[in-house]
Amino acid sequence: MKELALKYGCNPNQKPSRIYMTEGELPIEVLNGRPGYINFLDALNGWQLVKELKEATGMPAATSFKHVSPAGAAIGLPLTDTLRKIYFVDDVQIPLSPLACAYARARGADRMSSYGDFIALSDTCDAATATLIKREVSDGVIAPGYTEEALEILREKRKGTYYFIKIDPDYVPAPVEHKQVFGITFEQGRNEIKLNDPALFENIPTANKTFTEEAKRDLMIALITLKYTQSNSVCYVKDGQAIGIGAGQQSRIHCTRLAGNKADIWWLRQHPKVMSLPFVEKIRRADRDNTIDIYISDDYMDVLADGEWQKFFTECPEPLTREEKKEWIAQNTNVALGSDAFFPFGDNIERAHKSGVQYVAQAGGSVRDDHVIATCDKYGIAMAFTGIRLFHH
Repeated sequence: MKELALKYGCNPNQKPSRIYMTEGELPIEVLNGRPGYINFLDALNGWQLVKELKEATGMPAATSFKHVSPAGAAIGLPLTDTLRKIYFVDDVQIPLSPLACAYARARGADRMSSYGDFIALSDTCDAATATLIKREVSDGVIAPGYTEEALEILREKRKGTYYFIKIDPDYVPAPVEHKQVFGITFEQGRNEIKLNDPALFENIPTANKTFTEEAKRDLMIALITLKYTQSNSVCYVKDGQAIGIGAGQQSRIHCTRLAGNKADIWWLRQHPKVMSLPFVEKIRRADRDNTIDIYISDDYMDVLADGEWQKFFTECPEPLTREEKKEWIAQNTNVALGSDAFFPFGDNIERAHKSGVQYVAQAGGSVRDDHVIATCDKYGIAMAFTGIRLFHH
């Protein structure tokens, strides 16, 4: 198949729409449903991300994409009991495969942003992963293959209209890529830079020059994630998964703040008060996620006011005070931070430090590198200058 007609483009008024190959055949097969233009953008960007994560770490990987940027990305490390609970997979009766763990982490890092996502998996989708996917609001999934059991599970999702795409894992795109804007064709070489090279961490200008193997792994995950995130972007990673991604901001400090706030929310969801919230039975998953998000925020009274809390809880919980949140966030440590370009000022490091960042990988090359280095030294943060920019548009 050389081309596939689509219902419409980014918006319903944008017709005609299709994906096609100028040479050869499409490396994908739509097994179910009718994915759209944005679905394919998410699917193909997501596939590249998880394929690189698998190549770099040797572990199954998953990502949750929304509007051409990842909301989460992870490798398949086992889940702790705490993570199983905050990702709402603690009631799953079957054992979770490494791929299922990767998906639970990718989907669970930022559940608000992942709502209605497109999923990419590095490995054959198995029954455990399909079981987790079936429970969530999602548009579709792309993977190099599916077990028969997984296909049976996915066919039951969304009344049989759920999208699942099979991609040829051996497909290699042309080295030069093109896109059109306003009738004008742009051409560039594909970004084939490899981000699993130990040399990335050789230029360390900070006083602290120690990167643990886990920190190097997490920084590679951050950089690979950024390679497929709309710029400007930064990514916070801990224990093999992105915990905060700031995408598409014009100012880098706003990226750092946005991603840092997401990382803080991920950590706050593990607070005992949050984990013990007395939800009413059969609350919808999206309503529960939204309620947690508001409970953690400064607008907590929106769900705790009399007449409101009864909609969500069996009894009114105590608020999570600002002091309790600050104390809890201070306990988060060993977070890695990657940036798709240099940090222009030390304010980015100041904000990152508040979310437990102890390792940084960024391009370097700012006229204020000295200020950024001094801010890292102030907190004992180890920082590498990679010399690599990872803009993606």
